[in-house]
Amino acid sequence: MIQDIAPYEYDNQYRNEKPDENSAIVLIEKGKLLVKVCENEFSFPIYKEVKEELKLTYLFSISNRKYFLSETPFTLEGYSLLGAFELRTAGPKHLKFAAVTAMQLSGWYKQHKLCGCCGEPMQHSEKERMLMCPSCKVPVYPVISPAVIVAITDGDRIVLSRYAQGPAKSHYALIAGFNEIGEPIEDTVRREVMEEVGLKVKNIKFYKSQPWSFTGTLLLGFVCDLDGSDEIKIDKEELAEALFVNRNDIPDRIDDISLTWEMINKFKSGEL
Repeated sequence: MIQDIAPYEYDNQYRNEKPDENSAIVLIEKGKLLVKVCENEFSFPIYKEVKEELKLTYLFSISNRKYFLSETPFTLEGYSLLGAFELRTAGPKHLKFAAVTAMQLSGWYKQHKLCGCCGEPMQHSEKERMLMCPSCKVPVYPVISPAVIVAITDGDRIVLSRYAQGPAKSHYALIAGFNEIGEPIEDTVRREVMEEVGLKVKNIKFYKSQPWSFTGTLLLGFVCDLDGSDEIKIDKEELAEALFVNRNDIPDRIDDISLTWEMINKFKSGEL
């Protein structure tokens, strides 16, 4: 999956540090990242390449290379702006993970420039990844939204679906949805399955989790059994298609970044 970047090591501890000459600089403009692409691999600018004074915020480190978010726009020869989904099929994997994680943090900073209680400009903490209102002292931490990925199985069959819209609408996926306030995560599984495909499920078992920074989400994967009728009634606003597919008929797809396709491929091979 996208977070599996070994032998590289991700360290998300916040540090109030300055960049060194080889630190990676992440510039995001209108939802796109400034990168250099060569033969389907990309790279970020490094600090020594940039000749301008930059306003930087420390993000994280990967195998001792520090990553900083630049609030100062700049251009560099050979670099261009690309969207995160455009980089989804590019490599190397550890930089793809860095890109989407940086975009999630960038979005959080932009959404919390002002205090939601009094409107004062927020200040960065020097000790942790936290914003603080200097007036009413309200602290704000990065927001992570829990969501479920659900493999609905019935013997050798699994429910596959296609979204009605969005960049992934041409590919099959599992049923997914966000957790609601006050809702146990198992109830999220039951509700989302009923809302999207009109099925009841039982024997809900947790499989694995995945950070999914494309949508600022922590995905929780579950496997469950069909309970009763197999008549599918899709939510046409969410889905274009949903159907039971035999494990032997699941289409081949190489996807080493998503929890959805790890689960689908595990079911296809008989491991799930």
